[in-house]
Amino acid sequence: MNILTAAIPLKENELREALKYYQEEGKLQNHIHMHSLLKSMITHIGSTDSVLRDQLIYSSFCQLSLDNQIEHGLYIELAEYCVSKAFMFQGIGECGTDTVFTRSFSTLLLALILYKDNKEDFLPQSMVDKIKESMILYINAEKDLRGYVPNKGWAHSIAHASDVFEELAKSKKIGRESAIDLLKSLWNKIYVHQSVYVHDEDERIITAVIQLVHKGLIVEVAELIRNMPSKLQELKEQLEEENYWYLYANCKGFLKSFHYTIKESEGLLILQKEIDRCLAEI
Repeated sequence: MNILTAAIPLKENELREALKYYQEEGKLQNHIHMHSLLKSMITHIGSTDSVLRDQLIYSSFCQLSLDNQIEHGLYIELAEYCVSKAFMFQGIGECGTDTVFTRSFSTLLLALILYKDNKEDFLPQSMVDKIKESMILYINAEKDLRGYVPNKGWAHSIAHASDVFEELAKSKKIGRESAIDLLKSLWNKIYVHQSVYVHDEDERIITAVIQLVHKGLIVEVAELIRNMPSKLQELKEQLEEENYWYLYANCKGFLKSFHYTIKESEGLLILQKEIDRCLAEI
């Protein structure tokens, strides 16, 4: 039986008080059981209350993990929740609605779980494969690219997804072919034409791309950079002028940030040269 499925979640106000107590005292209240707390945290992970969602729920997940308070089996259950239709895929394809918070913070929790697994090796291969496939489906389908949402806090779907890609790239359970699939899907999110990234999304994407380079994909990344001018020209013919300039700004901003990030990395000289060539051409 799944432990968290059987657990009875706290009400939102009870959860808020329980997490405040944990953060202040470094321990759970005597009447709060860990299983109930975790069930409550995942249940409310997409709250539109930024204090509850970000400062209490996600921060407490991080602290509980750091304090080794979550059993390995519970991480696996939490991962199953995250990749489900009710969480990572809730309202997928919508734009401007509150479901983005559930999707985005489900992926951010996955990044934390993978980070822990990369240190302690407890996720089954099948679960890592499931996360990888789910993330590819998710990032290809995510349309809500908002960063900071007034009165509701961070959505940051692409930044959070990039964090998952970074941890997947670090995983020994991800082989070369899977890494290539991850790279292609993540790279597509550079070619955004609905708006301009303004909340450091490009830097989070770059961090994941560099980790994939370290996985052995330097040639593949160089080719993607080399193809960017022709890809831009192809899309220019399909887009309204305003949308093309959004796209252009995202691509150029990405290349400049990428170049700055790797400028002192001697082993990535091939990428620096490709970026210089690409910037001159576009």
